[in-house]
Formats: sequence, C-alpha cells, structure tokens
Amino acid sequence: MRPAPDGTPEGPPLLLDQHCHGVLRTPTDRAAFEALLTESDAPAAPGTTFFDTQLGFAVRRLCPPLLGLAPHCAPRDYLDRRAELGVREVGERLVRAAGIAEFLVDTGLPGDLTTPAELAALGGGTAREIVRLETLAERLADDAGTAPDAERFLTSVDSAIRTASATAAGFKSIAAYRHGLHLDPAEPTREESLRAATAWLTDRRPGTRVTEHTLLRRLIWSAARTGRPLQLHTGFGDPDLRLRHSDPLLLDDLIRALRPTGCTLVLLHGYPYHRAAGYLAHVHPHVYADVGLSLGHTGARARAVLAETLELTPFGKLLFSTDAYGLPELYVVGAHLFREALAALASDWVASGAWSRPDADRVTQLIGAENARRVYGPYP
Repeated sequence: MRPAPDGTPEGPPLLLDQHCHGVLRTPTDRAAFEALLTESDAPAAPGTTFFDTQLGFAVRRLCPPLLGLAPHCAPRDYLDRRAELGVREVGERLVRAAGIAEFLVDTGLPGDLTTPAELAALGGGTAREIVRLETLAERLADDAGTAPDAERFLTSVDSAIRTASATAAGFKSIAAYRHGLHLDPAEPTREESLRAATAWLTDRRPGTRVTEHTLLRRLIWSAARTGRPLQLHTGFGDPDLRLRHSDPLLLDDLIRALRPTGCTLVLLHGYPYHRAAGYLAHVHPHVYADVGLSLGHTGARARAVLAETLELTPFGKLLFSTDAYGLPELYVVGAHLFREALAALASDWVASGAWSRPDADRVTQLIGAENARRVYGPYP
C-alpha cells in the first residue's frame, strides 16, 4: 500500500508496469488521438468513431474525472478540456493517477515520445529501458552507411546487445511481426548469420526493417545469452501482424532450446491466445505471461479475460503491464482495469471459499509488482 505521511496505508498498492512506452510530448488532434485507441490503420465504421470501442468507453469512464469532467462525457468535451490543460498537465494528472511506481519502457517505437526518465518524472516513479532488438540492429545498420561489412555488422550487434544488458531491464523481440513465431529453434551458425546479413545489407536503404528469419533468430539468441529477460510479442497487434503466426504455442521448440541460456522469457499480450501463454508459463520454468494490452482493449470484459488467464498461469508467473503508448490515458485504463478485474475476481473467490483473503492479497501483490521485481531484478 502507498504510505501516507503518518505511515498508515493509503490507496491501492503501487504497480510495476513491466511493458510500456512513452507518451506524446506535443498536442494531438482528434484523429491522431483516436488512432491511438485502436490497432487498426483504417477509419472507424461509418457513423462511428474509435471512442465506440471497449477501450474508448473505458477512457470516457475513467479519465474525465481526473481532468475535472463527469464520467462518460462527450468525446468533444473531453478533448477540449485536454487541450485547455495542455500536454504536460494532462500527462502528470493521468500518469500519476495510474499509481505506477516503476516503468519498464520499450523505446523501440517511433514518434516524439517521452524518454524513460521523462515518463518517470510524469508519473512520480522510476524507469528502466527495455531494448527492442530489431530497432537496435536497424539503427546500427543505418549508422554504418552504405554497403556495410556483414562481419563487422554482426560483431557490432553482439557488442551492442552485451553493452545494453549492463543497464537495461531486458530486451524485446517483435519477430511475431517481422516473420511470425514459427521460428527454427536452433541457434544460427556464424556462417548462416553472415549469409543472412550479407543478403540483408546488400543494397539496403535506411529504415529497411529486419525481416530475415536467420537474423531475427540471431538477435533472440544473442540477447538470451546475456541472461537478461527477453520479452516476446505474442497475440494481437496492428495489421502488420498475421494473427495466426503470433500464437505463442508456435514458440514451444524455441522455448525448450533457450532454457539452457538461463534467459527468462516473458510472453507479452497473448490475446486471443492468453490461455496458451498461461499454459506455457505453467509448464516451462523460465516462461512468464503478461496481461498488458489485452485488458485495456477488452474494457468491460477485462475481468473475463483475466479469469481465463489465471486458469493455468501460476500466480507467481503472471506480470502486470499496460503497454500504454502515446496517450497517458492508456496508463489510467490499463492500471484501473487490472486492479478492478483482479479485485472482483478475488472477492468472488474469497466469498466462495476458493481463496482465503490473505492469499488474495498476496496474489494481488505478486502480479501487480513482486513477480516483475523478481524477474527483472532491483532498480539499480
């Protein structure tokens, strides 16, 4: 619980957001705001907006009171009030209201976003970086200029990953987007990696994405060998993704192959494969599951999704996150829906005699922060 000035408990326990992103530094118009309420890159259905979603309704329920408005106020009134207060004031009010003590920030997304330190300042907490592997490799290739040497490129990637492991909380791969999770589990040989790097680097233009299967595997293995936790995107996302290729069950052979490295794997998001992610966390000692993104987008159904996730996931292997990106509102929604859903489930199970109240309180602490602290280690 949060300590009050006199030392007594005050408010709900603070959370550790184990996967999130920065928020926009500059004002945004309605179209850009709504685009951050959806994974789609297409307009809303005719006659509707992206406020007409579970996430949109959750934003309208939870965020207006924090800006001095009534819950469920009209989107126009909310956005007008947001513009009146300004980006900084809105960011501080909303991110602080989420009650997050620590942020693990994936810095691999584009846009004029707050840094981990700036996000921590907005929320009154601390922050560490999650390094996105594909972005790291692409940046190194861009920095190398035209026709970089493949041997030198691979060496620089391995060196950068080792250097990052000294300070970053962990790594993340979006192989699910770039290729799919049907990955050959074997670690690529040096010769295979050189051939793949040569093919990718030849005639490459700045900004070209890593999509080559062998290079994606090499990035994963290189990160795993540092011993730092590795987050893997699974489940739904934007249209770049082929959903059937993001089922975490496709990772089973790779999960087994990576176990000797000592790397902890965190399966992000999951939905609609959240039960599969829970199963993998259940049977593999080095695998953990995550509830980020899914709860925000399922809104009023978050309780049902969390209940399904908890069917097989050991309580010591589920991690809270928001996957908030761009909008500080997403921190509010992610944190509130998690607390609300878990509290409702725990109350029902305590009332039925399935759980004891002390156990319910302990599990709440585990999922909200303690499991993540165990996985990622203490803040340096």
